[in-house]
This record gives sequence, C-alpha cells and structure tokens, in this order.
Amino acid sequence: MKTIKTFGKTFGLAAVLSAAAFAGAEAHVTFLDREATQDSTILATLQVPHGCDGKATTEVRVKLPEGFVFAKPQPKAGWELEVIKGDYQKTYDNHGDKVKTGAIEVRWKNGNLSDDFYDTFVIQGRVSGVEAGTSLAFPVTQMCGDTVAAWDQVAKEGGDAHGLKSPAPLLKVVAGEGGHDHDDMAGMDMSGMAGMGAAAPAGETVKAGDLEVSGGFAKAMLPGQPVGGGFFTVKNNGQTDDRLVSVSSPAAGEVQIHEMVTKDNVMRMRQLKDGIAIGAGETVKLEPRNLHLMFQKVKTPFKQGDTVPVTLTFEKAGKVDLVLQVLSAQGK
Repeated sequence: MKTIKTFGKTFGLAAVLSAAAFAGAEAHVTFLDREATQDSTILATLQVPHGCDGKATTEVRVKLPEGFVFAKPQPKAGWELEVIKGDYQKTYDNHGDKVKTGAIEVRWKNGNLSDDFYDTFVIQGRVSGVEAGTSLAFPVTQMCGDTVAAWDQVAKEGGDAHGLKSPAPLLKVVAGEGGHDHDDMAGMDMSGMAGMGAAAPAGETVKAGDLEVSGGFAKAMLPGQPVGGGFFTVKNNGQTDDRLVSVSSPAAGEVQIHEMVTKDNVMRMRQLKDGIAIGAGETVKLEPRNLHLMFQKVKTPFKQGDTVPVTLTFEKAGKVDLVLQVLSAQGK
C-alpha cells in the first residue's frame, strides 16, 4: 500500500484511481516521457493522475536531483509557484558561465485539482554530467489539504523499482547522438519567457492622457508551451496616480497580470488581481523576472515575427490598444 500521511497520524491506503480519472493513467505520479538524452535540455512533464484518497490535490512539490540543472518550471493558471534555490554538489557550465547554485525544489501551491481529473506539471531543465544508463529520481510530495502522499521511494542499486509502493518518478538517461543541444527550443523560464534579457526592442509608443506606453514585446512560444509572456513600459507624465486594472487580447482566452519576487532564495510568482499602480511622475516596467503579462488559453502559439494585439485598461486613462512584437524564445 502506498503511504499517505495525515497531519497527526499515518496510515496505509490502497492507491486507487477514481473511475472518472484520466483513462489508462497509472496509479502513481510518473513522467510522460521517461527517458532523457545526455547533456540535453528537456521538458520534464510530471503526470498527476488522482488526488489523495479522493481528496483534491492542492500542492505538488518536486525535489530536483543532482545532474538536472538550470531548472525553470512552467507556471500554471490558478496555482502559486515557488522555486527553492540552493547549492549544486558540482559546478556546471552554462554557455561559458560557471554555475554552482540553482533550483533544487519546485512547488506549485494553493491550487485545486479534483480527484476526478488528471493534470501535468512541467519543468524545463538540463541533464548535465550524468552517465548513460543512470536513472534520476525526482521525489514528489502531493498535498491534498491536510493529507499528504509521498512519492519518494527509490530502489537500491540493482533493485526492482516496480516492486515499490510509492516510487519516485524516474528519468532514465540515455546516450546522446551528439550535435547541437537544442536548449534554445526547450521551453520557458520562471516568468514564462525563456532566457529573456531585460532590454526590449522599441515598439510603437501609444499615448493615453498622461500615460505613454512603449517597448511592447512578447516571447515566441515553443511546442507544448500553453502560456505566453508579454512586457512593456508605462510612463506617467501627469500629476495624478493611475492604475493598470486589466488586460485582454483576442489572441488568448485570458491575460493575467503577474509579479515575480525572490526572497531568501525562494522565487514566488502571483497574480495581481488588483492590477499595477502607476504613480504620478513614475515609470513602471513589465520585464522578465518581475512584473509581466501571462497569456492563458492561447489560441495560436506566438511565433517570432508575428504581433500580438492587447488592450490595456487603466483606471483613469481608460483603454489603450497596444501591439506587442513577438521575439525569439531567447529574445534575440
């Protein structure tokens, strides 16, 4: 029986998948693709097929093994995202930069995934310095309110993982065929816009009352990426405060305003439901790893060279139409 813990006591329960759950899914948390090529950047996609004894999943925590580095989780609508950073055991090369620290745990929090449904949680990362034939274990803690299911068992060397009751998801590392590593096409970073620098190309400047909106751009979306990121700069030339209260676009079912902050090596991203204040005489930049737009339910993935129309609604200046230039996934 898989181990399920409730705060205050521990008891065993059979891992039963609800009849209404995703057809054919396994009873435990696994990877969609269970192999990863040596020295490649991948999208590690975890499958969560059910809740905890019928209860909805409210948090998913994933510990990242040594050898899976430069990790960037994919945000999920309705979930708060945290990234715990720490030291690697080794130093890794990232395009000439020597990197000793990075993400060691990812947490999707305060969500609500019914036991009747199935979902995936995605982390982009690079498999580095791992021998072919090695299996990397990603211990997962699945929280359902006050109930916790730990998927953290790892078979001893030479042991059979199929005999474990609560196995940790595994990625088997296989030999690569050489050639260019396509990490530029692997996904997105914490703000939903992979590897983007702070500088944005100048787009058209739009004026509305005392406000000037400029430098609008979005990121090209990659295969399997369900959300997109957008940025621009707002300058308030007036003597009265204003506020960006909402954003919409015909290119997406929903556009949210997000903020990302890092404190004590923990990176958090949250939706700003009250919008963004634009103080009198101030300039506010929406840029990677800070304030940004998050495009949800994108109808057609953004491609480099395209444009994305958005409508910004300000408390005092009213509605402003802006066109975002779509850059490459690397922002070049």
